[in-house]
Amino acid sequence: MDGWTTEGDAFSEIVLEVFRLNGRLIDAGDSIAAPVGQTSARWQVLGVVAGGPASVAQVARAMGLTRQAVQRTADLLAADGLVQYTDNPHHRRAKLVTMTPEGQQALDYIQQRQARWANRIGGQHDLEQMRTAATVLRQLRESLERDEQGSDSSAGSDV
Repeated sequence: MDGWTTEGDAFSEIVLEVFRLNGRLIDAGDSIAAPVGQTSARWQVLGVVAGGPASVAQVARAMGLTRQAVQRTADLLAADGLVQYTDNPHHRRAKLVTMTPEGQQALDYIQQRQARWANRIGGQHDLEQMRTAATVLRQLRESLERDEQGSDSSAGSDV
């Protein structure tokens, strides 16, 4: 087994902290969305679809999730009347997920609560440090995307 470089060790520390943060963000998102009967996963789909009709595959790509996971969530949202499936002029079988007025109302409520929460949490930290953190996280994500694209045939061999 190869030894750790200083950079590899620092990256691993970030990965572990992001995993921990992700759990806390999902918990917070669930709490924010709960008063209107939603979860973080449903909120994420509503947020993407608020930008305009999208196929399940497009929503999945935007969120970095599997198509199957988004399909299950979209089906639940549709059963609750928050989104609907409409014909896709670009694809016969892949319907578009479209926001309903009820879905927009739920999303508006969630976004109002999220703004208060984000202002409260963000106000506890230095603005420039948060911007730097966002830049570093974006750069790391882009590095992972490039690495994934460059190693399609051996994706599992180094993980």
